[in-house]
Amino acid sequence: MNIQVFGKNKCFDTKKAQRWFKERGIKFQMIDLAQKCMSAGELDSVIKAVGGLDALIDEKSKGYASLAYLAYEADKREKLLEDGTLLKTPIVRNGRQATVGFRPEIWESWE
Repeated sequence: MNIQVFGKNKCFDTKKAQRWFKERGIKFQMIDLAQKCMSAGELDSVIKAVGGLDALIDEKSKGYASLAYLAYEADKREKLLEDGTLLKTPIVRNGRQATVGFRPEIWESWE
């Protein structure tokens, strides 16, 4: 498994996800979205895996208002590439598979 955890260091669910993988001895790479945004390829892969762009948008984020008024998917995608804090966290990737939020029931099937 090649696990990547995209999250925010202050996010409770991101910390829970990290703890879940550590407790099982599963190596993972943590990417802080406040420091480094996803690449276009990573974002596209996650969008396919979770069933659409709207599943990734965090309505509670500070910058959500700037995203809410964009009409086109391409514009929203560009905004998410610029500002990773607009994404729901954690986003956990395992190759082409991905989840949004704390989803241990799905991660168990990856082992």
